[in-house]
Amino acid sequence: MKNIKISAVRVTPIAFRDGPLLNASGIHEPWALRSIIEVETSDGRTGISETYGDEPMVKVLEQARALVVGLSPFELNVMEERVRAAIKPGHTGDGSVQFELAPGSHTAKNADKVISAMEVAMLDLQGQMLGLPICDLLGGAVRAEVPYSAYLFYKYAEHAEKPYAPDAWGEAVTPEQVVKQAQRMVSLYGFKSIKLKGGVFPPAEEIAAMKALATAFPGVPLRLDPNANWSLETSIAAAKELDGLLEYYEDPAPGQEAMAELAKHCRAPLATNMCVTTMEEFRRNASTHAVKILLSDHHYWGGLRATAALARMCSVFGMGMSMHSNSHLGISLMALTHAAAAIPNLPYACDTPYPLQEDDVIKVGRIAFVEGSVKVPTTPGLGVKLDQAQLKKLHQQYLDCGVRNRNDMAQMRKYDPGFSGISPRY
Repeated sequence: MKNIKISAVRVTPIAFRDGPLLNASGIHEPWALRSIIEVETSDGRTGISETYGDEPMVKVLEQARALVVGLSPFELNVMEERVRAAIKPGHTGDGSVQFELAPGSHTAKNADKVISAMEVAMLDLQGQMLGLPICDLLGGAVRAEVPYSAYLFYKYAEHAEKPYAPDAWGEAVTPEQVVKQAQRMVSLYGFKSIKLKGGVFPPAEEIAAMKALATAFPGVPLRLDPNANWSLETSIAAAKELDGLLEYYEDPAPGQEAMAELAKHCRAPLATNMCVTTMEEFRRNASTHAVKILLSDHHYWGGLRATAALARMCSVFGMGMSMHSNSHLGISLMALTHAAAAIPNLPYACDTPYPLQEDDVIKVGRIAFVEGSVKVPTTPGLGVKLDQAQLKKLHQQYLDCGVRNRNDMAQMRKYDPGFSGISPRY
């Protein structure tokens, strides 16, 4: 196997339909961007992965292709060394938007993002060569299925300028409509916990939505994520009404200092994918004890192995762990599932907006959720294969749509020209 080398790497940017989902920065554009990576070996195998598809990411992925060619799929450490030496923070320098609510957009994480993308494809190859699923390469599955949470969004019925037909989920801007969205999602997929993406409307409205969900789903764990769009004062005031409702309170206030102060005033544990996204921030949190639950994301933490190491650190420091995700397709969802399957200390269902999306690039079609969980693959490698016809279609959508960098604020101004995007707003 040592004689088998990586002979080629292809990076294909794609665009897929994304609903008019509201968040603290504005609203999703009609097209979400991703990159599909294919890593070929000298013996004819292909490993695949999926990552961000904004223009800066595509540029660094193209730069990284030559760093991987000639390596064995097992030389993950060499790959990482090469990438860290060649790709520096902010390397692209193109002035693209970097969202605080989306750490994956930060160019400071370019090397980690590239390492993750290449690692998943190389692990897919390793699994194919050894006849093992990726989770076995991470130490073995500790669960046969990985639970996911219903991930609710405030949303409009359709996009401005109507680029395509409205999605099946309809409008959700009131507590009653949020409950309706949850009921449909739970009915279709069987989710056992529910998360609402907040930070959109005044806190009283979002608290009302959480109370409505608690009434409609008695005993079901609930989560609210205002994406750091509430001030510390607002977050403390809201805690008085939310403490008895929430499984955890995710990123209500901006930054670790505010979260540490908030922790003194609420019973619900605080969770984050915003104020602990680097090892330096992890070390600070170990001192402040601001956050009790870390929502990891293999795309910007440096891959599946780094995620497993992070889980061990959470265990050492008495923190809970789950997984964050944003608009993604089946390759990414399956990579996340392998990582989650191999982590013992994962007491919380993972995030995924996958049910809100319609497109995919995998041969099996849409990945199934059974009673809110995804079955862990037992087939070699990642467990899904690339559909080349779908890849071609979604790449053409990328070429045609004109979107190259996500900008939720600019998109929101099509609905509200005066939208400031200032955070925290409440």
